[in-house]
Amino acid sequence: MFTTRPTLQGTFGMVSSTHWLASQSAMAVLEDGGNAYDAAVAGAFVLHVVEPHLNGPAGEVPILLAPAGGAVRVLCGQGVAPAGATTGHYRGLGLDLVPGTGPLAAAVPGAFDAWLLLLRDHGTKPLADVLRYAIGYAEHGHPPVERVGETVETVRALFETEWTTSAEVYLPGGRAPRPGEPFRNPALAATWKRLLAEAAGAGDREAQIDAAREVWRTGFIAEALVRQAGRPTLDTSGRRHTGTLTAGDLAAWSATYETPVTYDWNGWTMCKAGPWSQGPVLLQQLALLPPELPRHGTADHLHLLIEGCKLAMADREAWYGDAAEVPLDDLLSAPYNTARRALVGETASRELRPGSPGGRVPRLPAHARAAATAGPGAPGPGAPGTGEPTVAKGPASPVPGEPAVAADGTTRGDTCHLDVVDRWGNMVAATPSGGWLQSNPVVPELGFPLGTRLQMTWLEEGLPNSLTPGRRPRTTLTPSLALRDGVPVLAFGTPGGDQQDQWQLHFFLGVALRAPVRGGLDLQGAIDAPNWHNDSFPGSFYPRGMRPGSVTVESRTDPGVVAELRRRGHDVTVGGPWSEGRLCAVARDPETGVLSAAANPRGTQGYAVGR
Repeated sequence: MFTTRPTLQGTFGMVSSTHWLASQSAMAVLEDGGNAYDAAVAGAFVLHVVEPHLNGPAGEVPILLAPAGGAVRVLCGQGVAPAGATTGHYRGLGLDLVPGTGPLAAAVPGAFDAWLLLLRDHGTKPLADVLRYAIGYAEHGHPPVERVGETVETVRALFETEWTTSAEVYLPGGRAPRPGEPFRNPALAATWKRLLAEAAGAGDREAQIDAAREVWRTGFIAEALVRQAGRPTLDTSGRRHTGTLTAGDLAAWSATYETPVTYDWNGWTMCKAGPWSQGPVLLQQLALLPPELPRHGTADHLHLLIEGCKLAMADREAWYGDAAEVPLDDLLSAPYNTARRALVGETASRELRPGSPGGRVPRLPAHARAAATAGPGAPGPGAPGTGEPTVAKGPASPVPGEPAVAADGTTRGDTCHLDVVDRWGNMVAATPSGGWLQSNPVVPELGFPLGTRLQMTWLEEGLPNSLTPGRRPRTTLTPSLALRDGVPVLAFGTPGGDQQDQWQLHFFLGVALRAPVRGGLDLQGAIDAPNWHNDSFPGSFYPRGMRPGSVTVESRTDPGVVAELRRRGHDVTVGGPWSEGRLCAVARDPETGVLSAAANPRGTQGYAVGR
C-alpha cells in the first residue's frame, strides 16, 4: 500500500516521537553511547520545550519499559490529588465539575520525578548530559511549529489580562511565537541550570539524580509551585480560585513502579498501565473481538471495532479509577467478554451499556447518565474531539474552557508520545502530557505551568474515579508495549485523549494482521491507514460531553464504507484526510535483532529516526 514514508530499519537504535527535535535529541544520546532510557529522558525534556502546548514538567507521564532480558514494568508518573482536594471543598465553592483550567485542577506534578527515576534506575548518563539538549533549546531558542503560535493566539486576551506571567514567556513584546524565528524560554533554562548546580555536589550519578528529585519536591521548585497554587486564578468556571497543592503534598509523593496489566491475543501479549489509566480499554477491546475478523478497513471491520469500543468505554466509566478496587480479572475474562460480544448487533448502539463483572451492579456518575440520555446537545461540546484535553481559549467561546475545534475536527489541547529501542534490546514507550501552556499561568520563577489532570475526576462520592485526596485521577494517557511469544517486539502510542486506545487498536490490528514489509512489521503502513474515532461515551475532560452514535472518519476512508456505516445507523462525520491518529512506533525482531520505527505524518511534525 502507499505510505508517506518508509518504515525505517537498522540495528543500532530507533526513536519515534511527536516532534523531530525530540527524536533527534534522543538519537544523539544513543549515538553518544547512551541506552534507550537515557535517550527517552533527553527526548522528553526537549518535548517540554518544543511542545509546551502539549506537555510540561509539571504534567504527568505513564511509562512502559522493557529492559533487555527483563520483565516489562510500568513507571507511574501520574500524581495524586492533594490532601485538601476533597469533593466537599469543591462543592463548597459552588462547583459541580472540577474546572478544566487553573490551580483547582492541579494534581501533584508527576512527570519530572518519573523521568528522573527512569534515568536513575535504568539509564547510564549523568543528569546534566541528558538535560543539555532541553537547556540549549530553551536558552538559545528553537524554531517553533505553527501550532505553538496558533495556540498562544487563542489565549492572547486571557494572557494579556489575567495570566500575565504566561504573556511574559509566550507573548514577548506582544508577539506570539512564529515559525522560522527562534523562540526562547530563558526562565526554564535557568530553572534546569539551577537544579543541576544544586544537585552537583551530592556525589555519584545516582546521588545527584536523587538530589535533583529532592530539589523538585522540597527545594526552590517546590516553593515556587506552592506559591503559584495559592494565587487566585481565573479558570473555566469564570471565577478566580486558589488551588489545594501544598508543600506537604509535593514532599510526600514520588513516582512508582507497577506490574503491567496484560492480555494475550493471537500469539501477542499486550501490556498496559492499570485502570488508573484508560489502558485496559485496549485490552477489553481485544477481548471482545470474535475469533474470525472481517477484512481490515471494511465496513464490517469498522462497525465491529466501534461497537466494541463503546462497550469497553462504558465499562471504563463504571469501573475504572484509583479510588476503588477495579474488577479487572472479571472485565478481561472469557465468559464476561463472550456475553458482552453478543451485544454487538448489526446497527449502531446509542446506549451507554456498562456490564456487571462478577455480578456487580454498575454505577455511572450522574453527569454521565445525563449526558447519555440527553443525546445531541448534551452537557459539553457536541463536536469532533470531545474527548481531548480541555484548555483555556479565547473569551468568545460559548462554553468557558471548551476545546477550540478547527474545521477538520482537531482540537488544540493534546499530548505527546515517545518510543525508543536500542541495540541492546531495551525498549520504552511513554505518553507525556499535562502542564500545557493553556492549562495554568506560567510559574514566573520556573518558566512552566502547573497541570490540570484533576479535571478528569468526578465531584460525586463513591465512584471509582471520585476526587479523592491521595488518589490518582484516571488518566487517558496510555502507551503500549506488545510481546510476541513472550518477547518484547513493539512499543507504540499516540496523543489524543479518549481517542488514544481507539487509534491504537486500529494501528495494532493493522500491524498484526498485515503482511510484513522488508522482513519486518509494516509500522508506517499501519500508521498511515485511514483511522477513526467515536465519542459515544462521556468525555474524560471538562465539560464531559458525549455524542451518542457518533463516528468521525478521515476523508480518505472508502466512500462505500462511509455509506454502509451510515446505513447501519452511525452518525458519520467525515473529517480531513489526515485528521485521525497521531501514532509513533518502534519495533525489534528478536530473531534477527533488526530494529524498525515509524511516525505519524499528520500535523507534519512527528518523526522517526534511526540507523
